[in-house]
Amino acid sequence: MARLCRPQQVIGIDMSPAYVEHATRHNGDDKFTFQIGDACALAFPDHSFDRTLSLLVLHFVPDARQAISEMRRVTKSGGVVGAAVWDARGGFVANRIFFDTAAAIDSSANARRARNYIRPMTRTSELTKAWTTAGLTYVTEATLTIRMDYESFEDYWAPCEGKDGPQAEYVAALENPVRDRLLSSPKYRRLTVS
Repeated sequence: MARLCRPQQVIGIDMSPAYVEHATRHNGDDKFTFQIGDACALAFPDHSFDRTLSLLVLHFVPDARQAISEMRRVTKSGGVVGAAVWDARGGFVANRIFFDTAAAIDSSANARRARNYIRPMTRTSELTKAWTTAGLTYVTEATLTIRMDYESFEDYWAPCEGKDGPQAEYVAALENPVRDRLLSSPKYRRLTVS
């Protein structure tokens, strides 16, 4: 963002103190600041920003429409309001491998797997409809493809041991025998790593 957009200032918010602390600690640019905040109640005056972006979080927000309304409120007239969400239905392969494997090992994982694949704002045209409903104009929707390389299986698994996200929530709730079966699944051993 700093290289491509050359912004004067970027403010990043997240509800997770751990994410804010991590971003702050690894920030090497004084133009970037990070703070704890709620996407549904942005603590900024109306028309504060040229661009307001929600990156890989809108589909986890309990009231996405309120978050979009807040994004619109804090964006200047003629500004840009944008979002990116994971394609949990099929394009997010690392996520799909995890939940497909979990469901094969643990029948209770089926409900979490299903919930993960039907998150709001992840269906084709759903973001476009939400933007239009919020009164935004000149709306475009596109698919972006990224490559996710892992240094090792441990690199892939590390977020599952964390505190945030659907995979970490599931793993944290497992009894050790089920967790151990999931961790040692042959499906994982076939993962391609760089």
